[in-house]
Amino acid sequence: MRNPVVVALDVSSANQALELVDQLRGLAGMFKIGKELFTTAGPDIVREIINSGEQVFLDLKFHDIPNTVAKAGAAATRLGVSIFNIHALGGSAMMKAVAEAVDDVATRESLPKPKILGVTILTSHTRESLTEVGIASDLESEVVRLAQLCEASGIDGVVASPREISPIKNVVKTPDFVILTPGVRPHGSAMNDQKRVMTPSEALSAGANYLVIGRPITAAENPRLAAEQILAEILG
Repeated sequence: MRNPVVVALDVSSANQALELVDQLRGLAGMFKIGKELFTTAGPDIVREIINSGEQVFLDLKFHDIPNTVAKAGAAATRLGVSIFNIHALGGSAMMKAVAEAVDDVATRESLPKPKILGVTILTSHTRESLTEVGIASDLESEVVRLAQLCEASGIDGVVASPREISPIKNVVKTPDFVILTPGVRPHGSAMNDQKRVMTPSEALSAGANYLVIGRPITAAENPRLAAEQILAEILG
């Protein structure tokens, strides 16, 4: 079984990130680099982690005009990341443009092709917060609609909360459509700002391919032990 755990390096410095990578070597399937770390340390931290033999999920949630996102996707491909994400709310033209750009640069430059995942609805959202931004449909219906749009636009999968895994699986037709889920909390962990959560084993049973886990590991007194316990629960 491939290790599905993606450890979120939601830290403020390259040194903190590299220390966690060293502590968790062999226990993480991949490491997530988000906006805080990327803004602080730039693409060099991505290269350093990849060059150390680890895989990186670049969590920058690109959302812009199609040409801009296509160029960002090509740059992410050249950087060597295994996964990067875009906002599905950017629309089909944007998603098709980035898929074509990634395919083109990977083919022309003989580079590994990263998976492109569409962010549906952030796991911090509730029905009330969606209404605030003008989305009238119920949360699950909106996530499913966006997942179908991602599939039709030719990208590899979606980022969605654990609660929407089964509804997505019920409508997509692509056999290897990827679902990466944040909002995963081991038994006894604080929910923090996540609203729609499951345990790791529950999310995998529902059909998730990757589990993003941050603070339950990285903020633990012993991050390595915390990761070992989560893997034991998953493999259980």
